[in-house]
Amino acid sequence: MNTMVSRPRPGGGGFKVDILRGERIGRVSSEWFSRPDDERYLSLSELYRTVKSRAENARARTVESAAIRVEATRDNAERLALVVPGERQALAPTHWSYGQLCSLVGAPSSYMRQLPAPLAAINLQHGLLNQRAEQVKTLETDDGRIELRAVTGSEYGRIWDHELVSAVMNIAGNGTGDTIWKVPGVLDWSSMTHNPFVDITKDTTTLYASDRDVFLFLVDDTHPIEAGRLQNGEPDLYFRGFYAWNSEVGSKTLGIASFYLRAVCCNRNLWGVENFEEITIRHSKFAANRFAHEAAPALTSFANSSPASFIAGIRAARERIVARNDEDRESFLRKRGFTKGETGKIIETVLQEEGRPPESIFDFVAGITAHARGKTHQDTRLELEGKARKLLESAA
Repeated sequence: MNTMVSRPRPGGGGFKVDILRGERIGRVSSEWFSRPDDERYLSLSELYRTVKSRAENARARTVESAAIRVEATRDNAERLALVVPGERQALAPTHWSYGQLCSLVGAPSSYMRQLPAPLAAINLQHGLLNQRAEQVKTLETDDGRIELRAVTGSEYGRIWDHELVSAVMNIAGNGTGDTIWKVPGVLDWSSMTHNPFVDITKDTTTLYASDRDVFLFLVDDTHPIEAGRLQNGEPDLYFRGFYAWNSEVGSKTLGIASFYLRAVCCNRNLWGVENFEEITIRHSKFAANRFAHEAAPALTSFANSSPASFIAGIRAARERIVARNDEDRESFLRKRGFTKGETGKIIETVLQEEGRPPESIFDFVAGITAHARGKTHQDTRLELEGKARKLLESAA
């Protein structure tokens, strides 16, 4: 029977999971490793206050590129300043916006950073006077000193970081357990149980923001979904999860990824991921409208959706027998583009992990994804995982 499993009590033993199935995704772990403490937040409300405040202290406008004056300040020969029409005080570019400015005028930023400030200023001024795009968009922040946080082309469509956080708060509240969506718990490797009740600290949080982006990851790990049984008769449990990201200064797209997963370990790797779906929105002219009409509704739809179709797809994959002998198994994989060597390794992987050769579509999917985890090259791994995903979708 496929059911929603009852919620454990805080301090309980958690849920036993099988992480050998599905994909391992390291995107959240990469964020977790790279974030210093001042970029980690303990609640969505705390995160929202930070990104909302910097937006309130910012001014975005479009200016004529030829009217921007680049100066090398006399009191600091290593720094440049930009004088923009309508602003009395010179703007101090950040490391990020300086790179954007170099890119707009076609100058390699790595080279420009090595030049003395007066010489770099001459080159940038020449580029601004002669570039084809006659206008640029600036994002300026006044926090005691006026900084140029971003400079982009005139067609750039900004989606503010606080808009994404607000959309997530509409479905997840504070992200700390006041709704079903929360910062994830942690997998106990010794017992292979996922404990959803872990204190949210700087070490465990998955809510991040820097001066150039925002990233957040939440799960519903107190209501696991049973989608069939494992070989030993125990339930195969999944949780729903999603992560989202944005950069209001143009360092990355806006994106939302939704999926089912079996566990999150202490360094925030996602284990046993199935049904991974992702949408991205480039910051082009109509980006704000696309966010309002596509991304935000998609997030709400996933948050409120029933797992019935996912469960049905897993059940269909388990029940659909496609190979009953060695010849069938090899033929099934070879017809789907796997080499003879890959075919043998996939079948052997299932034999080792399940104690029997693959028979159903779900068996082959499990073997392919397990084989993919052993690949060191990301492109090869992603290609194998893509084939597994298509195979699983074909069973539905």
